[in-house]
Amino acid sequence: MKHLHSTLAVVLLLALVISIIITAVNYFKSNPYNRKIALIGFISAHLQLLIGLVLYFTSPLGLKSFSGENMSNSLSRLYFLEHPLLMLIAIVLVTIGYSKAKKAKEDYKANKTVFFTYTIALILILSRIPWSTWSLLN
Repeated sequence: MKHLHSTLAVVLLLALVISIIITAVNYFKSNPYNRKIALIGFISAHLQLLIGLVLYFTSPLGLKSFSGENMSNSLSRLYFLEHPLLMLIAIVLVTIGYSKAKKAKEDYKANKTVFFTYTIALILILSRIPWSTWSLLN
């Protein structure tokens, strides 16, 4: 399950980067909004959330780890609190961005919304990936 979560993280990162780049080009060149490109980031984020929640609630590093001892250990705190919380915030941002863009009347506003919310979400995701223990790098 952990390997699947790590593999899907790469898919999510690529999907967000592709969505951001194409939407940025559309935004800065005043091109039409491409909902399918934004949908790629949206779907991959929610798929990653689903796998992450299963992993969180079945892993010993997840919900059962709330203790003072684990709070003082930075790696444990990253796994059971910081990583899940920031990833959830990032996915909420992706959801808000996609939903607002879908309702936008103008292509300019839709591109702007997706560009900024997906970029902030990507920054949050990159800030809390456990790089030192990521199974794809080791």
